[in-house]
Order: sequence, then C-alpha cells, then structure tokens
Amino acid sequence: MNAIIVVIMGVAGAGKTTVGQVLATELGCAFLDADSLHSPENIKRMTDGVPLTDADRAPWLTAVHGRIVHSFQVHEGLVVACSALKQRYRETLARGLAITWVYLRGSEETIRARLQLRQHHFMTAQLLASQFADLEEPTGAIVVDVVVEPAVAVSQILNGLTLAPANAGENQGRSSLPCGA
Repeated sequence: MNAIIVVIMGVAGAGKTTVGQVLATELGCAFLDADSLHSPENIKRMTDGVPLTDADRAPWLTAVHGRIVHSFQVHEGLVVACSALKQRYRETLARGLAITWVYLRGSEETIRARLQLRQHHFMTAQLLASQFADLEEPTGAIVVDVVVEPAVAVSQILNGLTLAPANAGENQGRSSLPCGA
C-alpha cells in the first residue's frame, strides 16, 4: 500500500507553504516546498520580474515529480507546495501516481495584497498577473478559499481527504491512506 501524496497548488501568495507545512504536520508526512527545487537561473528570472516559460519550468516539474515518485516508492506520505498552474503541469507531476490535489483559490486583489507584504522571497507581486493568466483551475480538487486561517484550511482539507472516494478526482485519483502507511 502507498502513503498519501497531497499537492497544494495555486498562484504565488495563496498560502501553499504555510498550509502545506501545517497539513504535513497533521498527517505526519514529509513536506516539500517545490520552490526549493527551482534552478538558480529560474530564481534569478523571477527575482528580476521575468515570468517563467513552459521550457523554463520543465526541468523543475521533472525534479518535483522525481521527489514525489521517491516518496511513493518508499511508501512515505508527502505534502507538496507547488503552483501547478496548468493542467499539463499537473499531468507531469502526477504521471503514473495517485495524487490528491488541493487548490487554494483566491482573488487577484487578495493575493496581491499578501505578496506586497511578503519579504525575502523571489516571487513578487509584479509576476502575479502572469500567474493568473497561466492558471487553469483544476477539476476534482479539494478547493479552499485563501481568506480562511491556515488551521481552518487544514481542517477543510482533512475533511476533504476523509470524504474523497478512492480513484476519483483529476488525473490519477485520490488516496485516503495515511502518511507512512
């Protein structure tokens, strides 16, 4: 049996890392911030306010997929914070795996206000419009509004995990197995 793999997705500033870390703690899973796998070149581009292209993202998505595959192979649960903005990105991440998708949804205005307050991160508010332009909202995901507190978001996600039928959802379906099972 395989442990659960959860990908928390959404635009920059949606709260993926914050919610993902709390969820991973609640589930007893490892946590991966996919931003940590960006190349120095990609980080520089984003720091300079240059949106990434699909070609820029391809090696990064492959690296994230590799980490997901590893967790799957060693039967360890994993919560991943990853923008996964386009359907084809989600297909790359899920290739051959059962992933539970969580979409943190919010308005551009709400998220822009958050990004303007954020410090010490390469993703700035000036790139937000390009993220919303690329965003293809997922089907079959657990959807959480970004305005709720992280603890409430995690509670909603845990409820969604409990209610999620096996083999439902976008791409490969959902697994309701606990981390490390």
